Amino acid sequence: MNEPTAQDSKDPKQDKDWHQDVINRLAFAALNEQRRSRRWNVFFKSLLFGYLLLILLMVYLPGSVDTTKLKTGRHTALIEINGVIADDTEANADSIIDGLRNAFKDRDSAGIILRINSPGGSPVQAGYVNDEIKRLRDKYPQKKVYAVVTDICASGGYYIAVAADEIFADKASMIGSIGVLMDGFGFTEALKKLGIDRRLYTAGQSKGFLDPFSPEKKEDVAHVKTMLATIHRQFIDIVKQGRGQRLKDDQRLFTGLVWTGEEGMELGLIDGLGSSSYVAREIIEAENIINYTPRETIFERFADRIGASFASSLARIMGVQQMYLK
Repeated sequence: MNEPTAQDSKDPKQDKDWHQDVINRLAFAALNEQRRSRRWNVFFKSLLFGYLLLILLMVYLPGSVDTTKLKTGRHTALIEINGVIADDTEANADSIIDGLRNAFKDRDSAGIILRINSPGGSPVQAGYVNDEIKRLRDKYPQKKVYAVVTDICASGGYYIAVAADEIFADKASMIGSIGVLMDGFGFTEALKKLGIDRRLYTAGQSKGFLDPFSPEKKEDVAHVKTMLATIHRQFIDIVKQGRGQRLKDDQRLFTGLVWTGEEGMELGLIDGLGSSSYVAREIIEAENIINYTPRETIFERFADRIGASFASSLARIMGVQQMYLK
C-alpha cells in the first residue's frame, strides 16, 4: 500500500492562508514603494523651493541690488567703515571704494559722509582708500567728503579720515594713534624647557627672520624698526597733507597716543563735534541719508564658502601640495 505524501496531507485552509500572506506582502510592498516615491517627490520639491528661495534672497536682500538706481531726490550719501581695516574683513578697500564711487557718481548726492568706527588695520588698505578719496574729490570738486567718527578712529581709520574735507566726532570718541606697530612672541625658552627641537629650513640668509621659535637677532630687529619707521613717516606725511595748518605744533601728535574728540579738536585732529545726522542736516543741508555701503548677501557668502570648500577638496583628491611664499 502506498504511504500518503506530505503534499497529499496539506490542509486546504493552510494553503489559502499562504496565498493570502503572499498577496498581503505584495500589497505592503506596493504601499511602501508609493510612500518612498512620495518622500522623494517631497524632497525634490523642497530642494527646488530652497533653490528659488536663494535666488530671491540674492535679488532682494541689501547689497544684492545696485541700490543707487533706486535713489531719488537730493540726499546725503553714507559709507560705513566698521571694524579692522583689512583685505579679508568687511572694512576692505575694494568695498569702501565701490561705495565711494557710487556715492560720487549719483547726481542726487549732495555730499558724502564716511562714518568710521575702526581701531585701524592695514596701512596698504587704508592707503588705497585715501588715494581714491583724493582722486574722487578732484573729479567731483562740487561734492564734499566728511569723516564722522563714532566710538574710535585710530591708526588706519584716521589714515582714511584725513582724506576728507572735514572730520567730526563725538566729544568722547577716541582719535589718533598715529603710529605703526608689529608684535609677536618668542618661544625659545619654552622650547628648551619642553625639550622640543626646532627645525627650520630656508633658502635665503634672512628668510626665517623674526621666527618666534628661533633666537632673536639684532640685525633682524634693526631691519624691522627701519621698515616701521618708513611706514610711520609715510603716515605722518599723509596726516600733514590732509590736515595742513589745522594741526597744532605738538610733539605728542605722532607718538601713537590717542585722544578724546574734545582733545582732538584742540589739537587740530578734527574740525568739530557732531554726528552723521548733524553733518547731513547742518553742514551738507541734505537731511535724508542713504547708505551706499556695499553689503555681501547670504547667497554670496554661501557661494564663496562652497567654492572654497570645493577647491580645497579637489586639491586633496588630486594630491596637490601647496607652497607659500611668505
